[in-house]
Amino acid sequence: MAERLKFAMPKPAPAGLWRRVPPAIFPPILGLMALALAWRAGVAQFALPSGLSGMLDGVAVALFLFAATTYAVKLSWRPAVLADELATLPGRTGTAAGVLCVYLLAGLLSAYTLPLARAALLAGLALHLVLLVVVLRVLANGVGDARRVSPAWHLQWAGLLVAARVAPLLGWPGLAALLFWPGLLAALVIWAASMWQLRSMRLPAALRPLLAIHLAPLALSGTVLVLLGHLDAAKVIAVVVGLLLVAGLLATRWLTAAGFSALWGAFAFPVAASGGLFWTLYDAAPSEGLRIVAGLALTVATLVVVPITFLILRDWARGRLAVKTNAASA
Repeated sequence: MAERLKFAMPKPAPAGLWRRVPPAIFPPILGLMALALAWRAGVAQFALPSGLSGMLDGVAVALFLFAATTYAVKLSWRPAVLADELATLPGRTGTAAGVLCVYLLAGLLSAYTLPLARAALLAGLALHLVLLVVVLRVLANGVGDARRVSPAWHLQWAGLLVAARVAPLLGWPGLAALLFWPGLLAALVIWAASMWQLRSMRLPAALRPLLAIHLAPLALSGTVLVLLGHLDAAKVIAVVVGLLLVAGLLATRWLTAAGFSALWGAFAFPVAASGGLFWTLYDAAPSEGLRIVAGLALTVATLVVVPITFLILRDWARGRLAVKTNAASA
């Protein structure tokens, strides 16, 4: 693979509103929504105004609804464009993140309207199924490098862990347990395949930010285990997540050696999900040490997610993001 991401000169997009919305807008929004969910517990522990959490919920939901509307318009122009998106790595990562945002929308709505939150979760499951059907078609046709295992596969195949994380908030712990195991199995297979692949493949600097996605299924698994009452297993996972976060901080220069790009959006969700794990564990088994760790994790997540979201969405607003990520045109 090339050292830097290089794309052919894009063809001019046909006339029409939002025909070339880049899926790359969704990974940072996914991280922002996970951050909002994590801050619900953090607000009280930081002695901050309770309304701050609601404000963050509103910002995250509003951003997602606007982004989802623009992408829905793009799909309405030409539904087959979804398969075209899956031929590129930013497209695969972004479309999967967009579906997972629907699950987190359900989680955020759970504090305000349970019926609507449940409807959102069911809608997310339906959209996820549609995505996987299209992914299987793309894999069968061998379009682009879609058959190469990448961390983005976690968002596609292990994304059920996000639904499992949200389901207990909606009063559906049984559904959470049902979704947890296939999501975890998919994550294990992808971790194993990725490790095997790295033995014979040099990872380009431009793709290194995607490695952060490997952390997300682990953090989500720990959170689900807490919500289902398996605290001992969750504590072990929390220790591993904490060590990986420290390792990631120490390797920041290596991970970001290629400079800022839309793929930095891959950092957002894993660190936010990790912060959510520690606060969920603290709520279930409070201790002073865990409160400090949870506070540090949430602070780091905020300092990572908010600037990355701003920078990527700014590129979108300036019309640069679609070109940089080779987004398909409807």
